[in-house]
Formats: sequence, structure tokens, C-alpha cells
Amino acid sequence: MKKKLIALLLSGSVLTMALSGCGSSQLTEENAAEEEVVDTTQGQELPSGKVELTVWAEENSYDMLEGMFETFKQEYAGQAEFDIKLAPQADAQTKEGLLADIHNEVDIFTIPDDQLFTMIAAGALSLVPNPDKIRNENVEEAVTAATYKDTLFAYPYTADNGYFLYYDKNYLTETDVQTLDGILAVAEENGKAISMDFGSGWYLYSFFGGTGMELGLNEDGVTNYCDWNRTEGTIKGVDVAEALLKITSNPSFVEQSEEKFVEGVKSGTVIAGISGVWSAEQIKQVWGEDYGACKLPTYTCAGQQVQMSSFTGYKLMGVNAYSDQVAWAHKLAEWLTNEQNQTIRFEQNSQGPSNIKAAASDAVRKVPAIAAVIEQGKYGKVQRIGALYWESCLTFADTIVAGNPEGKPLQQLMDDFVSGITASTIQ
Repeated sequence: MKKKLIALLLSGSVLTMALSGCGSSQLTEENAAEEEVVDTTQGQELPSGKVELTVWAEENSYDMLEGMFETFKQEYAGQAEFDIKLAPQADAQTKEGLLADIHNEVDIFTIPDDQLFTMIAAGALSLVPNPDKIRNENVEEAVTAATYKDTLFAYPYTADNGYFLYYDKNYLTETDVQTLDGILAVAEENGKAISMDFGSGWYLYSFFGGTGMELGLNEDGVTNYCDWNRTEGTIKGVDVAEALLKITSNPSFVEQSEEKFVEGVKSGTVIAGISGVWSAEQIKQVWGEDYGACKLPTYTCAGQQVQMSSFTGYKLMGVNAYSDQVAWAHKLAEWLTNEQNQTIRFEQNSQGPSNIKAAASDAVRKVPAIAAVIEQGKYGKVQRIGALYWESCLTFADTIVAGNPEGKPLQQLMDDFVSGITASTIQ
């Protein structure tokens, strides 16, 4: 018999957002009233006999997962007869694949953390039955990414989908890279540059996240709140605008895509840049032993040094609420994401672990990109942003990079920026 959905009082507004986004009929806040469903994970016994489980995964991880399945079978030998199958599914398309048929026979699947709310709203996730254990074993930011309203819905297993600073040790010291001023000074002295995709809202956030100003998703799950134009406080909106105009006008700061950043590294024109672990191999090939990576620097704003922040990203493993073997599915999901197997993921696939002990290992610390993204995570925020944020960032960034050519008063510039971010999507 199919298991009932997990116990959750979910606001109709979040349900509206998630289901309309995955092609289901749109619900309004009125007709999607809070509804109670049943949690079947707590206190459930592990059945004996034959246990069939299907795991969705990307095909390049099959060999690694097969090894993890074998150790799982050894761990629970004698308690059941396991038949664990793999089925191909790209992580980025898990949401679409599962919600097209929520009764799909898949038991366990992986998702990027930005799919979590949609999966919760659709009732696709079974609650983690031992949340305190999982919280204690993983870094706080990764646990937050798997949590909604203090309830843990999935198992974190990577903490490497963020960004940080790459730098060429042939030019820059560990002291230089602590501040953006220091990096720009060295770059200017040597006729080189630091690169950043300044026009992307993902990266632009780094200048605002450490200021004490706020940005986030409203309860409706669609619109944003933002006070980046604030006129009071230690750092005001115009202070950030002034700082950004100064940074982007520096001839050693180049605004360009990540692809162009890597090209600049190869050509020798760029000695530092902001990117993620996906750029590591190409950069290491060029800089060799001089390849360095660390958290983002501080920058000068309102006469003080402000730590650059970041959006962070995590991979999560979820259990289908409709699984016929939900108790064993949770056991397997926990096994696949434990310290031992996160270490294996790092060793075989270079994935940065979210497990505290695995992330603190000497082996992880010796890989600059992985160590840097984990360190930067301390200054990061899980991305929970409505769609209007991105276009507003592009418009604002274009104005800043062009040097505010219309001479718009900076307070008006910030007010217009925030108005675009917080606008209603209802026309």
C-alpha cells in the first residue's frame, strides 16, 4: 500500500508557487487552504524479506554508488534481502521528472537545494526520521538548505555549489587577498586584472550580504523583500553604490563572464577572479603550483572593511513520500550521505562534503578550491529569491559598470533598484 504524505501544515501561498512552477493547475491562496497529511516515518519498523529500492542518480556516479550499495548490504546483512537498482536522472531535472508522476516507483533521489520548496509543496518528500543526528553531523548552512519551518526534509551531502576567490600566488600573497583593495593594487602595479561576473545577481549579492541589509523571499513564495536602499544605519544603500562605482571604475577590475575569466587566466591578463569549483581544473592547469583559492576578500564601504558574502548551494538526497519501502529508503539515504560515503564522493568525484568531520579532513583541506568554498560558506546565504531579482540586478549592474552615465542621484538609483527587486509579479 502506498504511504500517505508526510505531516506538514504548508501555507497555500507556497503551494501555489511550487505547483504552478511545475506545470500543475494553479492554486490560489484561498482554495489551497492548509491541509494536514500523515507522517508515516516516525516509529516505523524495518520490514524483513525482500526489499526493492530504486535510486535516481546521474550515470557518471553509478560505479561509486554501486560500491556504497554493497557496504550498505553488508551493514544490514540478515535483516532483509536487498535488491537496489539505479535509474538515470540528471539532478537538475529531478523535480520535473518526479512531479510529472509523483507515484513514480523511485524511492530515493538527489536534488539541488533550490528544488526543495517545490518538492515540499507537492508532498513529494518524506520527513527525515532522525533530524537531530543529521543536523549534528553536517555543517549548519547545509542543514538550513534542507530545512523548511524547522523541519528537516532531506539529507545534505555536498557543500560545494558556491563561489570564492581564485588567485595567482606568483603575484598575490595571502595578505594581499584578504582585501579587494590589496588585490586591485597588486593587479594595477603589474598591469593585470581581477575578474568578476558583476552583472550576474548571483555574484552581485556578494557586496550586499555582509552589510547588515536584508534580501529574501516573502511568505507568498514569489515576491522579494529588500532594504538595500536604506537611508539609516552604519552602512546605507548609497554607501554600497559609491563603493561599487569606485571598484568598477578601477582599470584593474574587469566585468566579464566566467568563461572570459578562464580565458584571461590562460592569456596571462588575469591574476585573480571569482568563480566556483567547476573552474578549478582549468585554472590549475595554467597556474600549477601557483594556483591559490580562498574565501572572498573584504571591500571598503563607508570607511570600513566589509566581508564579501555569497549565495551558497548544496546537494540533497530525498526519500519519496510514496515509497513502498519508506523506512528502508531512509536507512539507505542516510547511509549514502554519511561521513564515510561523503569522503568517498570527495575522493572519487571531487565533491565537497557537507559532513563536518569529512569537510575537516586533511585531504579536503589540501584541495584549495574545496577548502575555499567550504570556508566561504560561513559568510554565505542559501539562495531563496524570487524571479524579479535577477533582471533588476542586471539593470543596476549595467548602470554601475557604465559609471552611472545619466548622473542619477545614488539614492534614486538604489530606490529604483529595490523597487525592481520587490515589485509584484501581478500586472
